[in-house]
Amino acid sequence: MSKSTGIGASVKRVEDYRFLTGRGRYTDDMTRPGQCHAYIVRSPHAHARILSIDTAATLAAPGVLTVLTGADMVADNIGSLPCGWLIHSRDGTPMKEPKHLPIAADKVRHVGDQVAVVIAETLQQAKDAAELLDIDYEELPAVVSPGSVETAGTAVHDEAPDNVCYDWIWGDKDKTDAAFAQAAHVTTLDLVNTRLVPNAMEPRAAVGEYDPGMDEYTLTTTSQNPQLIRLLLCGFTMGLPEHKVRVVAPDVGGGFGSKIYHYAEEVIVVYAARRLKRPVKWTAERSESFLSDAHGRDHLTHVELAMDPDGLFLGMRVKTTANMGAYLSTFSSCIPTILYATLLSGQYKTPAIHAEVKAVFTNTVPVDAYRGAGRPEACYLIERIVDVAARELGIDRAELRRRNFIPPEMMPYDTPVGLQYDSGNFARNLEDALALIDYDGFPARRAESATRGKRRGIGFASYIEACGIAPSNVAGALGARAGLYDSAEVRFHPTGSVSVMVGVHSHGQGHETTFAQIVSERLGVPMEKIEIVHGDSAKTPFGMGTYGSRSLAVGGMAMMKAIDKVIAKSKKIAAHLLEASAEDIEQDGGVFRVAGTDRSVDIAAIAGAAYVPHNYPLDELEPGLDEQAFYDPKNFTFPNGTQICEVEVDPETGVVKIVRFAAVDDFGRVINPMIVEGQVHGGLVQGIGQALLEHAIYDEDSGQLLTGSFMDYAMPRADDVPDFEVKTNEVLCTTNALGVKGCGEAGTIGGAACVMNAVCDALDIGHMDMPASPERVWRVLRDSRPAMAAE
Repeated sequence: MSKSTGIGASVKRVEDYRFLTGRGRYTDDMTRPGQCHAYIVRSPHAHARILSIDTAATLAAPGVLTVLTGADMVADNIGSLPCGWLIHSRDGTPMKEPKHLPIAADKVRHVGDQVAVVIAETLQQAKDAAELLDIDYEELPAVVSPGSVETAGTAVHDEAPDNVCYDWIWGDKDKTDAAFAQAAHVTTLDLVNTRLVPNAMEPRAAVGEYDPGMDEYTLTTTSQNPQLIRLLLCGFTMGLPEHKVRVVAPDVGGGFGSKIYHYAEEVIVVYAARRLKRPVKWTAERSESFLSDAHGRDHLTHVELAMDPDGLFLGMRVKTTANMGAYLSTFSSCIPTILYATLLSGQYKTPAIHAEVKAVFTNTVPVDAYRGAGRPEACYLIERIVDVAARELGIDRAELRRRNFIPPEMMPYDTPVGLQYDSGNFARNLEDALALIDYDGFPARRAESATRGKRRGIGFASYIEACGIAPSNVAGALGARAGLYDSAEVRFHPTGSVSVMVGVHSHGQGHETTFAQIVSERLGVPMEKIEIVHGDSAKTPFGMGTYGSRSLAVGGMAMMKAIDKVIAKSKKIAAHLLEASAEDIEQDGGVFRVAGTDRSVDIAAIAGAAYVPHNYPLDELEPGLDEQAFYDPKNFTFPNGTQICEVEVDPETGVVKIVRFAAVDDFGRVINPMIVEGQVHGGLVQGIGQALLEHAIYDEDSGQLLTGSFMDYAMPRADDVPDFEVKTNEVLCTTNALGVKGCGEAGTIGGAACVMNAVCDALDIGHMDMPASPERVWRVLRDSRPAMAAE
């Protein structure tokens, strides 16, 4: 094994060859013999009763095989799409959990809700026939704004007449109230964390197959966790025997959280395949994705920060209304609670925090995890109110952060919101970021911008996130309905090559490269002889998929445990081959040596002996070199860092241009610096997108999504972002042997707060809500001009 390919090396991604040459295999590329096509008819109304569905004309159309409705699914006992996390309200009652049928049977509850499915020989035939479907609706008032649902006078679900899913609290209220009682200064802020539409490169797609001879099912789907989809499909929605179901997630063109969940379409194609005994394929159109993929964020928050005379934080109070949309998606209930309120300490030693979170139903697309999942929402409110506090107190924003950082000598640190940070040097990250951005030179740059009639601002975000989702028993106590471990199998072949089967899934993260780097370093096998297998429930051990930057911290640790088992067995085989004691065998990569001698054997020879056991300790060991392991983490991991953004605003047009951006991150041990840098860049762009461009907007009266295409919903482009200056500080995680913390979401965690802090600084205002679009910025400047003139 060369050090140029091991841990810490910037190895080019091995999977990129097939992507760059057009040889990737995506779900929509799959064409099965006898395949037919599904077209989903979606509700044009935000809220309506389904009075009748006349399918006669549709069934008579050319090529149509069948039309499926919610009534068909109810008759066949198809179950509700489940939510994987149970949250209890402050009074101890469980959250309201209304049914979510894969096809609506009685009412539609958002524009885009599934009403019927037309299946035909070709997709065009299905689309044409869908035009003939006669559906009679009784339109009902729509509830859209999360801030007014309790007084809306209409209920999304009968089970929740006030539209409240749960009313949850976290932290010590009495201690927090006492902190505020002794405060010298209190800063308050009301803010909106805007609703976002995830837009992966590849829209969702699914192919369902049924083999009546074997009574077996195969679902090919764009998913971040195929094993979990199989579990939910079998245990909840369709009630199938798990050993009869295979779920495959081939190459997936991006996910960002939106492909974690068990979606209605996955049930639909499997159900239809069973009824027709033919493969059934569905692929979303981009406009359909806006109406069917789970959205992100959508919080209304009031936050208060109590401080002493020196600006030291004493306490924080947070009240958030979180929009769940029309239904509970797979992980939706834990995003504004367990993954949000537990991060409200940020990087600061705030001794008392209390949070109240009210989750509400509206007639909008369901809301679930989107890159960061609760952590960006927490970071945004913390870093915004810290900036506002610094402005009110007249303290430099970097200095206020320094005063309140948790120092390294306090690690491990128990926060007042239930987490224990294991490691980190927050002050060093800030100082390094200040140096990268040349903070001392900022006043001169601001003055130069002013000579050109531009306003220049600088913004900070010191973020921390909880990744590598943590111990199953702890998560279970907090409401998780599944374990949060992962698994891996390391299998040597007789000729010395290695297959590694992992329970996590790669959809852009580069697992086929980074996992192979670890295997190569630990076992001394050249990377070209290592295969990383993922995404197929028939080939991989049960795992919980990829999200929350858990791949290396959990899946990688399962792989490490399996590697350790391989090494332990290899030492015993080597001892036999070298006629020595196993205790005397030392391992260095792929070489096993008798300590203090030149007698050695390599891993390839050991693998050969294991599979051709003519000279092998059969009385002690089974043949073969194939080990499996599960790993349940002891704690979250805590990536952290500081991002600093510099913007220039044109007062005449309101256009915000990002001119500099520096990010210093602590990801623990970095396996592949090149891949990590790419992940940081991608995350930063998504944070910038929310800050400046993206906002999903519904019409308050009709519940229509007004930003339902790229004509209305602005995504960041190359000319919207600068060249990023990035640096990593490796402070190893102390709770896993790899020392890794995770990097996939870091850019997004702090990105929006960082940019908005810079915009507010440039405009010389306390706060404005995202996105800082040219029109919004221009209006803020216009409204401030009379006051400025009066002064």
